[in-house]
Amino acid sequence: MAAEVQPTPQARKPVLLNKIEASQDIVNTAVIIPKEDGVISVSEDRSRVYMPGETAAQPSSPCSCMFFNPETRRLSVGMDNGVVSVSAHQGRVTVVLFVLEMEWVLSTGQDRTFAWHCSESGQRLGGYRTTAWVSGLQFDVETRHAFVGDHSGQVTILKLEQDDCSLVTTFKGHTGNVTALCWDPVQRVLFSGSSDHSIIMWDIGGRKGTAIELQGHNEKVQGLCYAPHTRQLISCSSDGGIVIWNMDVKRQETPEWLDSDSCQKCEQPFFWNFKQMWDSKKIGLRKCGQAVCGKCSSRRSSIPLMGFEFEVRVCDSCYQSITDEDRAPTATFHDSKHGVVHMHFEPTRGWLLTSGVDKVVKLWDMTPVVS
Repeated sequence: MAAEVQPTPQARKPVLLNKIEASQDIVNTAVIIPKEDGVISVSEDRSRVYMPGETAAQPSSPCSCMFFNPETRRLSVGMDNGVVSVSAHQGRVTVVLFVLEMEWVLSTGQDRTFAWHCSESGQRLGGYRTTAWVSGLQFDVETRHAFVGDHSGQVTILKLEQDDCSLVTTFKGHTGNVTALCWDPVQRVLFSGSSDHSIIMWDIGGRKGTAIELQGHNEKVQGLCYAPHTRQLISCSSDGGIVIWNMDVKRQETPEWLDSDSCQKCEQPFFWNFKQMWDSKKIGLRKCGQAVCGKCSSRRSSIPLMGFEFEVRVCDSCYQSITDEDRAPTATFHDSKHGVVHMHFEPTRGWLLTSGVDKVVKLWDMTPVVS
């Protein structure tokens, strides 16, 4: 359930450094060039813009995504016609990654295919058919695991070899499609954002699949970035919201839903679908995990350590056990003032890039809040 966001003014907030209006169309992907005052962007108008002032040759097809490797300064661009460096997909390329250590180009497309190619020869090394078209992709170099998030709301983990892959497991925690993935190789934690407005932290390395929800956006999550040096997660949504989550706290796993035909407090029968009641806010959040009717969940509270930064309906019995310490916020909320399509964080400077539906790219200094 998405929390009802009511942001309060923040004493410390991101500082807008620059606005770039260089595209005739929405910028699908853009990255900050480390150690330079530069931005590379790709959009539907086929342009690749190197800021400041330099424009690259126009691609043959509208650009849908890209990946820039700062070490080699190599740029991998995915196009609307399915081409990355070779003809890789039958439909629009949705995500592309370049893995320098293996010389692999990983890509996904609207043809519901995940593939990887040799970046030197262009040879296709392997592929995997997904349940729905993919909108999120991350890769762990050490273990060669690929994390694939798709429009069914599922995250698939694949083990890649040179010319083959095997299915490790799948996670299903979102009610909407996965819109963004972010991998922290140090803590071995995967973050997934969704059109259901939620973020889920999957503790893959430490607690073997523990899932913790973060609820703080009013619209679909469009981007996720992690600042490992401060253990803060940055998320952006399509309504322009920027949320900074403090992940250096011990969060509680959301309790399992207990299906029931009646309230487990007063035994009043439920007369319609339980999930429908939850979605329409007829019932409350339960720390206890029990199925509770509206009469027995009349109170409201925030529970930040369970991911709920703003007040939601709470089981009356659980409300009595929530302390002021439990209500202490673990996130800050800011407004980018444009509907975010894509975001990129450059940790060496602490700069954040957001591209919006207004065709504008904004650069932010995040050091006042990411520190």
